Amino acid sequence: GTRDTDLSFYIIGTAFYDEVTDNHFVKLWASAFGGEIKSISAKYSGSQLLQKKYKEPEKSVRVEEIDGVKLVKNLAVKMEEMFRRKAEATRRLVEAAEEAHHQHEDNPDLQYEYFNAVLINEVDEEGNNVELGGEFLLEPNDHFNNLSVNLSLSVVQVPTNMYNKDPDIVNGVYWSEALNKVFVDNFERDPTLIWQYFGSAKGFFRQYPGVKWHPDEHGVIGFDCRNRKWYIQAATSPKDVVILVDVSGSMKGLRLTIARQTVSSILDTLGDDDFFNIIAYNQEIHYVEPCLNGTLVRADRANKDHFREHLDKLFAKGIGLLGEALSEAFTILSDFNQTGRGSVCSQAIMLVTDGATEMYDDVFEKYNWPERKVRIFPYLIGRESAFADNLKWMACANKGYFSQISTLADVQENVMRYLHVMSRPKVIDHEHDTVWTEAYVDSALNDKSGPSLMTTVAMPVFSTKNETNQGILLGVVGTDITLQELMKLIPKHMLGIHGYAFAITNNGYILTHPDLRPLYQEGQKRRKPNYSSVDLSEVEWEDKDDTLRNAMVNRRTGTFSMEVKKTVDRGRRVLKMHNDYYYTDIKGTPFSVGVALSRGHGKYFFRGNVSVEAGLRDLEQPDVALADEWTYCNTEEEHEHRHLTQIQAIKLFMTGRRPHLKCDRELIQEVLFDAVVTAPLEAYWTGLALNKSENSDKGVEIAFLGTRTGLSRTNLFVPADQLSNRDFLTAEDKEGVFNADHFPLWYKRAAEQVPGTFVYSIPFSTGTLENKSVVLASTAIQLLDDRKSPIVAAVGIQMKLEFFQRKFWTACRQCTALDGKCSISCDNEDINCYLIDNNGFILVTEEQSQTGLFFGEVEGAVMNKLLQMGSFKRITLYDYQALCKEYAGSSDSARTLSDPFSVVKWLLTELVIFLLEFNLYSWWNVDLSVKAQRSRGKTMMVPCDTEYPAFVSERTIKETTGNIDCDGCFRSFVIQQIPSSNLFMVVVDSKSKSCSAVYILDTFEHNESLKCDRLKFQKDRKKPESCHPFHPEVRGHGFLCMCVFAFIQLHIM
Repeated sequence: GTRDTDLSFYIIGTAFYDEVTDNHFVKLWASAFGGEIKSISAKYSGSQLLQKKYKEPEKSVRVEEIDGVKLVKNLAVKMEEMFRRKAEATRRLVEAAEEAHHQHEDNPDLQYEYFNAVLINEVDEEGNNVELGGEFLLEPNDHFNNLSVNLSLSVVQVPTNMYNKDPDIVNGVYWSEALNKVFVDNFERDPTLIWQYFGSAKGFFRQYPGVKWHPDEHGVIGFDCRNRKWYIQAATSPKDVVILVDVSGSMKGLRLTIARQTVSSILDTLGDDDFFNIIAYNQEIHYVEPCLNGTLVRADRANKDHFREHLDKLFAKGIGLLGEALSEAFTILSDFNQTGRGSVCSQAIMLVTDGATEMYDDVFEKYNWPERKVRIFPYLIGRESAFADNLKWMACANKGYFSQISTLADVQENVMRYLHVMSRPKVIDHEHDTVWTEAYVDSALNDKSGPSLMTTVAMPVFSTKNETNQGILLGVVGTDITLQELMKLIPKHMLGIHGYAFAITNNGYILTHPDLRPLYQEGQKRRKPNYSSVDLSEVEWEDKDDTLRNAMVNRRTGTFSMEVKKTVDRGRRVLKMHNDYYYTDIKGTPFSVGVALSRGHGKYFFRGNVSVEAGLRDLEQPDVALADEWTYCNTEEEHEHRHLTQIQAIKLFMTGRRPHLKCDRELIQEVLFDAVVTAPLEAYWTGLALNKSENSDKGVEIAFLGTRTGLSRTNLFVPADQLSNRDFLTAEDKEGVFNADHFPLWYKRAAEQVPGTFVYSIPFSTGTLENKSVVLASTAIQLLDDRKSPIVAAVGIQMKLEFFQRKFWTACRQCTALDGKCSISCDNEDINCYLIDNNGFILVTEEQSQTGLFFGEVEGAVMNKLLQMGSFKRITLYDYQALCKEYAGSSDSARTLSDPFSVVKWLLTELVIFLLEFNLYSWWNVDLSVKAQRSRGKTMMVPCDTEYPAFVSERTIKETTGNIDCDGCFRSFVIQQIPSSNLFMVVVDSKSKSCSAVYILDTFEHNESLKCDRLKFQKDRKKPESCHPFHPEVRGHGFLCMCVFAFIQLHIM
């Protein structure tokens, strides 16, 4: 067999050493228990009957090898079509907005009552509607996860720091009312659309469908559409930016605070296609991150956060020599541009200072004139304007913009202005570039499983009026797409049990992948800080050279293959397989899509045929369910089909009553075949349940099966309220059910067993380890007897743990003595008997509290010996999306802050850090590279990379005996495989307890240079197609420059 077998039994003894190592006892017990438990599992699951039923139509079924190349190309075409529809909806909004603005004459005295998102349905003390409030009908809508919305109108949100009735806002709101009918029309044409919106350059945000917004506890809504990624990406071209911060003595106090905030706001406006660095200057030049001397880094979240931490360390002293700082900035921009690694598009220098004593025209002459490729944006900090003129001149002479920031409240509005200047060439070229964002969480749409992931398609809106050739950006329109909609296109049944599809952006970030975990749980579901920029190489980490990632980023079409280790059961178990990857680009978007198929049974699919009548009859039986997130029929696409269940939709489609339903005929044909083949099990299980002599102690509680088409059947042998564990029915545990990206855990593990054998496990219940009351047993059903056979189904049972353990202890009292008096049994005090599985977890032990623990926790010395002898193997796994809790003020915090990637030993004595996620056990010494952040006396969540072990038994062990030398005293043990299972019996001598050394794993040190390498290392990325760096018609900023030029001429005279 090529698959792991999973159960083990250990015996250790000295007094009985000869008898135990003579081993016939242990063999006897193991085979007695193995025989008994297999017959129970086979009988109640009906596995032999199902195997027979799938063999019957053997002649009429066709087995096909799956063509991965064709599969991924078809999937890309479907995705392309879906994205194209969303982009069309967005384009219709652009046209409507530009037309409405063209028709509108600005009127500074315009009065207009609009629906303000915060004020709708609010009343004053007298019970009258407040101004800009008004009655606004809201109804819960299931398409918007039961949020109360208005499908015929949009609402307008204005940031708290802006005046609701500012003439600019009122005029913009007035002409943009024209978008309402386009919003409604778009939604009618494509009912899968969710939010559609227009973000105005003036700061207001129009959103459809209308929904009420609620301020935070301080009465504030901090949302400003202009610093959202979709807005910035659509409004500007990619840019390389050097930020110069004046830290001379005059910047002390409030000025430095405002300067820090200004730099932080500038960072907010940079996205993943932009590159930056920050230099502080007084009489010397100080790179804020010394390790990034002379280069630029990508403005991704991690890098921006890293620089923000360093901003706090700036202090003001000395005099400011701006000339050298400017020269350094120009040099970096020029050098970096020549490497071709940056945005290779726009370039800018942001200058944050309280004044300049000269013009530095010699520097500009040397580096920037006459092309003026680098724009200069000076931000004058403070109320003084003595030195403002030189800064204004710099902005004008270098196609920039000058702003003065005198209080913290002014920062945001003033920083935003540079975007308008940067967007001007795009406006004049009238390029409506379509931009797509990476995945992000929309917190408004929380469904059962927490917030849902989205991507946005956005386009800029320009003024088409002739009064200015300077080009005016009116704003950006956008449409959201849930990634669930993308998942619905994936033909899950063609990917095999371990196969999956995934998509990434031009920057290598994951758009969708089954191993992406954007949320962490602690009561509520919260976003991880860097969830939207998880790189493909962080989940497909076995691809050490980034071959797969780089080929996909560069939009190639091709194949790749590698050995992978997939963790299941919340990181406690590992499945080893060989994956073949097929990938191609999704045209019209910056995304690429890939499909992974595992070799062996994962590459084969078979087709069977039954009549539609027979299929529908068996599909409608009450014990049948279909995979919740699979798309048999797409009921979302038409409003009239939304209420249909999948089974109802299949029936309407197959009987020809709703021919325009979009259904997957091939998948339905196979699910009908499976319904017919598995139907006899329902009668078989019912027969068992009715037979009073069977299962009298109610040890077996549930029988279940699942098939390759996502069909499942369940049968209860005890009433639902008497089940020891209800997780199986409630689908609380997402790993236990069919969903959009995986088969159930019991199915996946059964598929890796030798055919005809069962895999047994105690489910690690959700959240706690309390629920150890049941054992699941499952086995896979193969279509044919050879290696190329697809696995068509899996069946299993849930039994009471106590019933399972009782069978074990009964088997261990057997012996061949004629008088029935056995000289040795597991009841002897001198030996300890254990039953463990193929990952080393204990199912049965005399000490109840040890059930479910890892064997190494209980018998460390024995586990070490088993690893040495090669009976078990340690596999190292990595998690690059982990979150650690860090205690501020712990003894380690000083060291952690000075060395952000310091190693924290995983010890019980000093739990400085522990994981919130599921992967790690407190008794393992695990290395964490922890990125610390400052906080005061409380815990914080910090992203950390973790390395952790999993254990797998070697499939060759039938039996082994071993000795442990323990301070001169020997302990012996025996490990014996339980036939037809993934279990082992271990019998250990219980006398010298001093031998139970704790099982400790090694840790690995990380050093400071690693952190620097990580910052410097730039992975491949594909630059956005379009770029509008400058336009011959663009001068410096408007009338201001004329005044300044006049002033300069006087000055020169």
